[in-house]
Amino acid sequence: MITIHDFLAALGGVLNGATQSVMAMTFGFAMLPSALAYLVGIAGCVVFNSAVPISFQAETMAMAGTMGKTRNERLSMVILAGIGMSVLGALGLLEGIVKFAGGHVTAAMMAGVGLILAKISVDMVRGDHKLGSISMGVGILSYLITRDLVYTCLFSIAASSIAYHFSKGNAVKNIEIEDRFSFQLPAFSANILRGTLALMCITIGGNIAFGQVSGAISGVDVNVDHISIYSGLADAASSLFGGSPISVVISPTAAAPNAKWAAVIMMAIMALILLSRQLPKIVRYIPSSAVAGTLFILGAVLTLPSNLQAAYADAAPGTALASSVALTVTVFTDPFFGLAAGILVNLLAVPLGLG
Repeated sequence: MITIHDFLAALGGVLNGATQSVMAMTFGFAMLPSALAYLVGIAGCVVFNSAVPISFQAETMAMAGTMGKTRNERLSMVILAGIGMSVLGALGLLEGIVKFAGGHVTAAMMAGVGLILAKISVDMVRGDHKLGSISMGVGILSYLITRDLVYTCLFSIAASSIAYHFSKGNAVKNIEIEDRFSFQLPAFSANILRGTLALMCITIGGNIAFGQVSGAISGVDVNVDHISIYSGLADAASSLFGGSPISVVISPTAAAPNAKWAAVIMMAIMALILLSRQLPKIVRYIPSSAVAGTLFILGAVLTLPSNLQAAYADAAPGTALASSVALTVTVFTDPFFGLAAGILVNLLAVPLGLG
C-alpha cells in the first residue's frame, strides 16, 4: 500500500531533479519534450518492476553540453547514445559486465561513487558557503535524528531554500530557452561519434553504479540491462524532440517503503511540472547547493562504508589490489573506467602471482 512516506520521498526526488535542470536549460535543452523521458521511465519501472528512477543528471548533461559544439550536435549525441544503450541493454551485456567483474570489484567501484558524491557535496559548500553549509548541517542533523534519507532530503533542501529566499541579491534570472516540441533529425560527424561514445561510457558507469546503489538502499533487485533499456529509450525520445538527457539517478525514493511506486510518483510529478511549463519558475526558488546535505549522506554514510567493507572482506591479495585500483580509478575518472580497470587487474593477478 502506498504511504505518505512514499509521497514525501517522491517530493524529495522532484526537488533534487529540479536543481539539476538548470544545467540542462543552460545548454539549450528544452524542458517540455523532456517530459517524454519521464513517461518512458514510468513505463520502464512498471514493466520491469524496477525501483530505479530516471531524472536530470549533471554528469550526462555536462558531457553532452561541453562536447557538442552546437545544439544539434548535443541532441544528436544524446539520441544516438540513448539508442546504443538500449541495444546494449537488450543484448544483456551490462549484467554480464557486472557478473564478470565480481562482487569485490563492483563493491569497490560503488565505494568510489560514494566518495564522488561526498566530494561533490563538499565542493557545493565551498562554492556557496552560506547555503551549502545550511544544507549540509541540516542534512547531517536530520539524518542523525531520523536515520531516514527521505526526511534528510526534504529538511536540508527546505532549509537552504528558505535561507535562499531571504538572501538579498541572490535571485536567479529566468533562463530563456525555446521550450517546445521540435523534431530533431540526428546528424553524423566525427565529433558527434566521439561524443556519443563518451556519453555511452559515462552512462554505462552511471547505470551500473547508481543502479546498484539504489538497489542496495531499496532492497529491490536491480537488473542493469533493464534500466539501460528504458533510460536509453527515454534519452532518445526526449532529445528527438529537443529535450534534455534524462538519466539514472540515486534518488531518495530508494529509501521509501514502496521504492518502485515512489519512483513512479516522482517521475509522474516531474512529467506534469514539465508539461505545465512550471519548472523554470520553480527552480528560481531552489539553490543548486540545496542538495549538498543529501549527497553527503548518500555518499559518505549510505554508500561508502558498507561497500568499502565488502570490497576487501575475505579478499585474496590480487582481488584486494583489483578493488583498490577500481576504487582509485573510479574516483579520478568515472565508474565505467574504474570497473574496467578493476577487471583488468583481476585478470592479471594470477599471472603476476597475486591470485
